[in-house]
Amino acid sequence: MAMKKGYKALVDEANAEIETISPQDAAARVGDGNTLLIDIRDIRELQREGRVPGAHHCPRGMLEFWIDPESPYHKEIFSSGKSFVFFCAGGLRSALATKVAQDMGLEPVAHIEGGFGAWREAGLPVEPLPERKRD
Repeated sequence: MAMKKGYKALVDEANAEIETISPQDAAARVGDGNTLLIDIRDIRELQREGRVPGAHHCPRGMLEFWIDPESPYHKEIFSSGKSFVFFCAGGLRSALATKVAQDMGLEPVAHIEGGFGAWREAGLPVEPLPERKRD
């Protein structure tokens, strides 16, 4: 059975409505102090691949709840008035996440074309995720 609307259509629609920037542009924007990088990958991906220094982790499944000030899970970072640049591993999830954030009224928002993979390939900084202390 064919889906009414598959992920490719959803991603294409999102990309038509959102700003997509290169990893280099994202790195330059972070330097202005007014832009926050939001890593929406799963924690296991960060543990395996490393992370972008200074990026804030927001698992994709929590995004809507962390953005909405009415939500019991709201995170103050999303009320900071700053610009947000989302990324995932390859740019698909972050396109959808950026579209949702934009639809919710978060602005300005963008996402990194090619995601973390493109960031790493561009030779931009990556660091290991710190080991969690075991109690």
